Amino acid sequence: MELREIQRIIREKYYEIDSKSGELFLLAVLFEEVGELAEAVRKREIPNIKEELVDVLFMVLSLANLFDLDLEDRLIEKYVKGDPSKDWDLPHDHNNNN
Repeated sequence: MELREIQRIIREKYYEIDSKSGELFLLAVLFEEVGELAEAVRKREIPNIKEELVDVLFMVLSLANLFDLDLEDRLIEKYVKGDPSKDWDLPHDHNNNN
């Protein structure tokens, strides 16, 4: 299944609820999920990291649906075909995961 198809299914299933909730509520939930992801990463709890990444992705797709944005093409263009990593401000020793 491709990202576009997953996003379409999420739209069909949740758009009515999301549109009633509004963008600020969805954004607040996204921030909450990112906070939970940060905590799981800090504790290095792999199952929780996976769960929180899924929740963050769901909220990103819900927000994209609310604004009628198809993310697949831009994601491919920017990160698969392109490589913006040269513009990233990475620490000198980015191989150190601690």
